[in-house]
Amino acid sequence: MMGMNPRQMKKLMRQMGIKMEEIEGVTEVVIRMEGKEIVLRDPVVTVITAQGEKSYQIVPGAEEVRALLQISEDDIKLVMEQAGVDYDTAKKALEEADGDLAEAILKLTE
Repeated sequence: MMGMNPRQMKKLMRQMGIKMEEIEGVTEVVIRMEGKEIVLRDPVVTVITAQGEKSYQIVPGAEEVRALLQISEDDIKLVMEQAGVDYDTAKKALEEADGDLAEAILKLTE
């Protein structure tokens, strides 16, 4: 559809029953996965409705995407027990090891 002007594109999409609408005021989008989150700051979010089905298009804003590691309390307790350290030391070691239990314990017991 290269060479088509935006007005023609919107008309064609309307004829095909496709509606696009930008959601205003979105400050962040969080994608949660097992063990971590991806936080998208100041994204542009567009809802695309076609044949009654909604899809979301998310484009990150000026700030970069960052992954946040979520460390479980059980992992922290295990590192504390195995390495003989306090809570804060165990948590910091897990964060530095990107949640890798074995690496955190080895680092603390060296």
